[in-house]
Parts: sequence; C-alpha cells; structure tokens
Amino acid sequence: MLQAAFGNRPGPYLIGHRGASGYAPENTMASFERAVAMGVDAIELDVHPTRDGELVVIHDPTLERTTNGRGLVSAHTLAELQQLDAGSWFDPAFAGERIPSLSEVLAWARGRTKVVIEIKQGPIFYQGIEAQLLATLERTGMRDQVLVISFDHHSVRALKRLAPEIPTGVLYAGRCIDPVALARAAEADGLMPYWALLTREEVEAAHAAGLFISPWGGPEQDYHFILATGVDAVAADFPDRPQQALAQLRRQPSST
Repeated sequence: MLQAAFGNRPGPYLIGHRGASGYAPENTMASFERAVAMGVDAIELDVHPTRDGELVVIHDPTLERTTNGRGLVSAHTLAELQQLDAGSWFDPAFAGERIPSLSEVLAWARGRTKVVIEIKQGPIFYQGIEAQLLATLERTGMRDQVLVISFDHHSVRALKRLAPEIPTGVLYAGRCIDPVALARAAEADGLMPYWALLTREEVEAAHAAGLFISPWGGPEQDYHFILATGVDAVAADFPDRPQQALAQLRRQPSST
C-alpha cells in the first residue's frame, strides 16, 4: 500500500521531515515549500486539534518551543493560533510564518506532493481525532495521497477501521521482539522504527510479511547505513543528505 500512496513508483522514497526542517522552521509552509523544491517524494507533518474543531500542523501539544504563543494548542481557536509567529524562533528571516491548518497544507499539496500525517497523542489524548482527520482528507480530496502514522497504535488501528484503504504505519522507538506482530495488532501496513535500532533482519522480516518499513530520526541519521538495509523510505530534516547517500550507493559497483 505504500507504493500506491506514492503513485506506484519504485522506492526508496524521500520524505521531508516536518518539511525541510533543517533549513526552515518545521511544520510551516516555508519548510514544506523548501522540501518540495529539493525533490522530496512526500512531506511529513504533525497534527493537533484546536479548541474550535480544526486540525493544525504543529509538533508539540504546547506552543512555547516553536511559536511566540503560550499554553496548549488545543486550548486555542484556529484564528488565535494563526495570529502567532511560528518562524522567528528558527531565524529572524522567517518572521511571520504561521501555524498552518491541515486543510491549508493538503490543498497546497494536492497534485504537488504526497503527505505523511502523524497523529499526535499523549500526554493529552484527543478523542475522535481519527474521524476528524478523515473528514479533512475527504474535504480536500487527499484521501488517496496520504500515509497516516502514529506512536499511538490505538489511533492507527482506529483510523484503519474507518478507512481500510488508507496506508498506515506504526512508529516505535524500541528493538521489538516481533515488529511484524506490532503492525498486525494495529492493523497497520508498515513499520517505522527508530533508525539507530534498525537491522537488516527487521527489514527482511517486514518485507516477507508484506509490510513497508521506513525508519525515523533526526539529523544524526546515518543514511548510508539506513539505505543499505533496503528500507522503503527515509525521512530527513535535510533532504539533500539521503539524496547524496543514495547517489553514492548507486555509484558503487555491484558485488554480484
């Protein structure tokens, strides 16, 4: 199902983590535009609900780290959130960047790039966010152009039961005894392990079970190692780094 989300093109796919978040403030339109300009196959983003029932694109449940606001995202209306500055913390050149709504990003992405949506849960748990997300996908015509992921495997399963055709992945940060069982329990289509705990055996087990596998991590990721394991996709704050690693791997002579 991952291949279908990416237009049935062969991988490995390049995902811009929170956009090109190494070069522009994460989860802003500037970051997403930069990622697409750099040739990613998809942008990844995070969603939280607002007080008035919208979904907005921001990583943390609170505003302090990436905006000039204070308090919980979910305690504010969309209009209140979009008055905040979400760019100056990264660099004064990005002053005035706003927290985008998910609808805004999906409308922009349609026909331009695929979108990986992470449902954020915990320590605040948002009841009904899965149905809310599905309604937004329907409204924007992006139901067939997304991959939905979460560390909350209950949310992954809930979304899958609402929309079985939408590809989903389970995020995790441990070296699981049985990663395939982890995906099966959540009725998910793929595995998204922390990159430093990734093994070639885990990749092979995923593929043998018909699952895709795409690790996650920050700018410390070793893309030569990750790509050599045969993963289906990689996510990057700096999209040019895995692009360079993939080009180098492809230039190496075959050992067969």
